[in-house]
Amino acid sequence: MDPFDLAVIGGGAAGFMTAITAAENGVKRIIILEGSSKIMEKVRISGGGRCNVTNATWIPNELAENYPRGGIRLLESFNRFAAGDVFDWFEKRGLKLKIEDDLRVFPVSNSSSDVINCLTKAAIKRNVEISTRFFVKEILITGDNLFNILSRQKEKIIARNIMLSTGGNPSGYKLAENLGHSIVKPVPSLFTFSTKEPKLNECSGVSIQNIDIAIKLNNKTFKNRGDLLITHWGFSGPAVLKLSSIAARELFEQKYKFDLIIKWSNLEYKELKEKMNYIKVNKGKLNLINIRPLPCLTKRLWIFLLNKLDINKDKKWSDLLADERERIIDCLLKDKYVISGKGPFGEEFVTSGGVKINEVSFKTMESLICPGLFFSGEVLDVDGITGGFNFQHCWTSGWLAGKAIAKLKE
Repeated sequence: MDPFDLAVIGGGAAGFMTAITAAENGVKRIIILEGSSKIMEKVRISGGGRCNVTNATWIPNELAENYPRGGIRLLESFNRFAAGDVFDWFEKRGLKLKIEDDLRVFPVSNSSSDVINCLTKAAIKRNVEISTRFFVKEILITGDNLFNILSRQKEKIIARNIMLSTGGNPSGYKLAENLGHSIVKPVPSLFTFSTKEPKLNECSGVSIQNIDIAIKLNNKTFKNRGDLLITHWGFSGPAVLKLSSIAARELFEQKYKFDLIIKWSNLEYKELKEKMNYIKVNKGKLNLINIRPLPCLTKRLWIFLLNKLDINKDKKWSDLLADERERIIDCLLKDKYVISGKGPFGEEFVTSGGVKINEVSFKTMESLICPGLFFSGEVLDVDGITGGFNFQHCWTSGWLAGKAIAKLKE
């Protein structure tokens, strides 16, 4: 049996980018081994079926800031293949992309199927073999430094180089461990927050822009500003997802039970007090329900907060007591919610953890422990916030590995 020049284990975004790049740079015999029946399933369902390809953060230093784990090491990678390079890469292969107001990049068609088709066509054009339902059970290294890849069905593939791009699947971590690597325990990242706050579900669907939120855990404070969405189970939106990523490990240790502090107002205490006094003096005949101290507060949210404070929404502003005013100000500046767990699903199905990054070269993505073994994507202890950053890492690490493997053939 003639060995393959490259066997890619995992038919997702990172695996396909590795295979295509290697093939386009002269590597002849390449096979992608996917354990399930479908390739790039995560690409298909991401972004609500639209696939957030990357983020239009063009400067490598700024791009790296969006990765709670791996950011510093990623600078070396992004200086060689960053978001702008990914944008050009796809467009040159026929996939038209667009940049939305929040800098997220999507296919013009808004269809993740077009991303999959682009990658599949590019792979087939270069004679990359694709094998589904090939679940890799074991990898053995032969005396002549070849890799024997064995499936559950006892099929065998021999390869000179292998790429592990198995995402967050535990099988990939096990394979990496068996080849000498250390694994940082994977924990969930990018998730929403559940709360049992009475009647908060009456505000379901309310979205507030540029809100400061914070978590305090064991004398450590994690903060973020962004758009907040109230759901029927609690809180979601970019602000929450990013905060969950930043504090992923600490939240796991706390079993996802913590206090969330929301600052509804962009004003500070003195300014907020002056504004409320102005309303009381100049519009005192109006009921609390009819005029809100902050433009960002929707009517439903304002009523909910008043009920939470046990203040009558039909009370006139001129009748508002000093104590009630102080309680409203305190609520708008540091409203507290007891979080009881993660929400029902994660935005990007991302994990924090994986192969230790100090055991991998971020110039070539090759193992520093096992020559001929490469890594790309989420199997590494690298994760980004929501907004296309996790796919960006897949493209970058896959491209770098493909280039490096091609150089080995020279």
